[in-house]
Amino acid sequence: MYKINEVFETIQGEASFTGTPSIFLRLQGCPVGCAWCDTKQTWDVDNVYKVSLDETVEKKADSDHWAEATAEQVLALFKERGYNAKHVVITGGEPCMYDLNPVCELLHANGYSTQIETSGTFEILVPEQTWVTVSPKINMRGGYNVLRSAMQRADEIKHPVAMQKHVEELEDLFLKTGVNPRLVYLQPISQKTSATKLAIETCIAKNWRLSVQVHKYLGIS
Repeated sequence: MYKINEVFETIQGEASFTGTPSIFLRLQGCPVGCAWCDTKQTWDVDNVYKVSLDETVEKKADSDHWAEATAEQVLALFKERGYNAKHVVITGGEPCMYDLNPVCELLHANGYSTQIETSGTFEILVPEQTWVTVSPKINMRGGYNVLRSAMQRADEIKHPVAMQKHVEELEDLFLKTGVNPRLVYLQPISQKTSATKLAIETCIAKNWRLSVQVHKYLGIS
């Protein structure tokens, strides 16, 4: 069973799949404690806030409410809602707290592609064809370490930055884990001018890529 905070159809606004029509499957639960997290409503799993699956789909605002569903129920929900997108982004919370093989394999068998967005602090349990975006959460208050196995599995690295130390932390992580990622995206935190300038200058200097959270500039979810 997967604990689901919300399900919605939109345009992916970050990293390699920017512009891709996508169904977002947001899972509940995350102990990492990222200071600039913009989905803190997904951190805790409190039974007081358990609702029906339909209620997670029809959310009008962020909330702590969540529902349980099997992989089969997730697929049925997509079809029931008439979603057109064939790319599914599984995010959170921290989706890798769950074994994602069952839901990803079922979606692949029904013509969907899958992508996960993870902090890299839990083992990644997905099929080989699932695209893995690791946004490494370094030195967060939850005390979790970014795993070497997660960094090695990543198809792309997406790293939020606001200060030079965030760039240095990422470079140190590459050295510690022994990885040399093919795709590295820097994402300015909260679209701040100084963070954007830092990200642009660093991407040019290191031949990395810029991710600007297009959905926020467009005013969509």
